[in-house]
Amino acid sequence: MFSKHTADEIEKTAREFGLEPKALLAIAEVESAGQVFAKIEGRNEPLIRFEGHYFDRRLSGARQEGARAAGLASPTAGMVANPRSQAARWQLIEQAAEIDRQAAYESTSWGLGQVMGAHWQWLGFDAVDGLVEEARSGAGGQARLMARYIDKSGLTAALNAHDWEAVGHGYNGPGFAKNGYHLKLADAYRQQIEGPAPGDRLMKIGSRGELVTELQEALVALGYVVDTDGIYGPGTASAVSRFQEQHGLAADGIAGQATQATVDKALRAAKDGSSFWDWLARLVGWIWKSRRA
Repeated sequence: MFSKHTADEIEKTAREFGLEPKALLAIAEVESAGQVFAKIEGRNEPLIRFEGHYFDRRLSGARQEGARAAGLASPTAGMVANPRSQAARWQLIEQAAEIDRQAAYESTSWGLGQVMGAHWQWLGFDAVDGLVEEARSGAGGQARLMARYIDKSGLTAALNAHDWEAVGHGYNGPGFAKNGYHLKLADAYRQQIEGPAPGDRLMKIGSRGELVTELQEALVALGYVVDTDGIYGPGTASAVSRFQEQHGLAADGIAGQATQATVDKALRAAKDGSSFWDWLARLVGWIWKSRRA
């Protein structure tokens, strides 16, 4: 699930490229599972996936041998496993970039549309660094990358006509039907048009996306220890359960409407309290300086 800000950015990009906003939102939701950023050393970075067989093709000689020995490259697809955490994936790409920066960036899919860096020239960039900079610029940049790819692939008419099989084949490849990609697109589009079904905005174990990240960040701000990875796992459920218990709610570890509203209220109260004490500290400091003067 996207935040309102991200949804607005995607819809704005859709209009710029002549795409139906809800249709672009649907494919973005399926591609990203509603997650736009990963926290890497305190900064927001796009989600990435490194492809070791792409990297291998772009190397030769000693560089290729070194990359293979380090477990960063392989002539066989899938032999270089992506770590589960995005932080570890960013470390992986940094290691690959030490061998060949351009090849490493070209061998990575970037952002909510999972656009391969290797497409930089085809998509109109002067260098792969331009594509990477766009992906790292924010949700809007990631959405523009996806829209560029749809446009260059000749999928605009299919997307706007809701021909999900054509879109699935063009965006996900010839094996799209094996995992029901076109069906996921159709369902995501239905949800964009009709709104979420009852219970869809509940967050529980297995939920993913920006809304989960926002909940996790709110819990951290309220003093609970939880990863802000956008994945509602046992740790998040435990933190939610403790919050619920401390605020007179049923401690089921599920963030429903009442829990989300209570978290928002507690967060606002914490911020207001912090602002008051900051103001008071500044006032005392001003009085102290005035007296000394």
